[in-house]
Amino acid sequence: MLTLAVIGKTNVGKTTLFNAATLLNAEVSNYPFTTKQPNEGRAYVCDVCVCHELGLDDNPLNSVCIDGWRYVPVKIIDIPGLVKDAWRGKGLGNQFLSAIGQADGLIHVVDASGSVNEDGEISQPGSGNPVQDVMDIEFEMEKWIAEIVKHNKTLILRETEKSTIQEALGLALTGIKTSPEHVQRALESAKLENVPFESWRNNRTLRFASTLLPIIKPTLIIANKMDLPAAEENLEKLTEYYSHGLVAACSAEAELALRRAEKSGLIRYTPGQETFKILEEEKLTTDQRRAIAYIEQRVLYRYMRTGIQQALNTLCFKLLKMNMVYPVGDEKHYADNHGNVLPDVHLLPSNANAIDLAKEVHTRLAEDYMLAIDAKTGLRLPKDYTLRHRDVVKIMTQKRGKTPKKRIQD
Repeated sequence: MLTLAVIGKTNVGKTTLFNAATLLNAEVSNYPFTTKQPNEGRAYVCDVCVCHELGLDDNPLNSVCIDGWRYVPVKIIDIPGLVKDAWRGKGLGNQFLSAIGQADGLIHVVDASGSVNEDGEISQPGSGNPVQDVMDIEFEMEKWIAEIVKHNKTLILRETEKSTIQEALGLALTGIKTSPEHVQRALESAKLENVPFESWRNNRTLRFASTLLPIIKPTLIIANKMDLPAAEENLEKLTEYYSHGLVAACSAEAELALRRAEKSGLIRYTPGQETFKILEEEKLTTDQRRAIAYIEQRVLYRYMRTGIQQALNTLCFKLLKMNMVYPVGDEKHYADNHGNVLPDVHLLPSNANAIDLAKEVHTRLAEDYMLAIDAKTGLRLPKDYTLRHRDVVKIMTQKRGKTPKKRIQD
């Protein structure tokens, strides 16, 4: 399952975002290190379901279809707040950074209102520097990666005697989901591909780590608390420094309030949509009415959405470049062998093929793989075909021959 990690300083709203995305009751408080251990839960990314395109009523099993939108589960981890010198182990830093290493992508939450100081303590809105906050956390992760490389220098040098530097570094960094291909891209970006590894010093190692980080951990910066003063000004600074494609505006508090109201039956709200509908207005308390009015005026009116679902989708589909692919057993009816229409959907990287899909469904399916069919057209897919977003695919397998029984001799 795709794994996303929520990172950032303390008191920026990481756990509130985690709760909004999962509706789990992780503890929320306004003092540093409320989260002592990484919280794990299940969130969802979504896109338009192919059921509309095909004119079908689907029966999802591993996912959910709501009003024609298919929601696919992903694993989400709430990482405790990182502090300065976390890479040295301060504030349980190494433990938290190790959890980040298992993620495919990062959600970097920053307090856009600037109401958190450099120590992660609550302060006056506008007094903090969200751009510096992001840079501080990035530096901690870069130093952490650099330390892994330095710690494994002997191993890497030994491996280069029988393989390439790409393979040697990939082996040393495999625990944080680094491949030789990732290493090659980082070496080229850092202009280190022709520099012997034995001549690397601290500055070169750190340069390599800083170029590797966004390659192995694509990151979306979430400018949280957009309903508070100074947030819009700081959002402009963040987008100017990091580009619009890497920064999303949101209000985790508003999203959490809407999802809890929806769960309580007070409103009808689909995560990611622009509006919600009050179902039983007479049951709303005075405080609930005020909260809804606040969300409408300070969040939805200004930004159209709370931003949480869009952020998850952007990280998954834009930065990680994942595709939603639907496997079926019956290509004529787009169903499985039990008649469930479009029962499953899997998230696969942009370079995945039909065999990768087969492995995702079941190892036996991959072992017996023969060919794949595009269920929409009925055409056999070429062997080198790269799966695309919203493909519907039938995997054909070859039947296994029965192992002949040994004759028992008298």
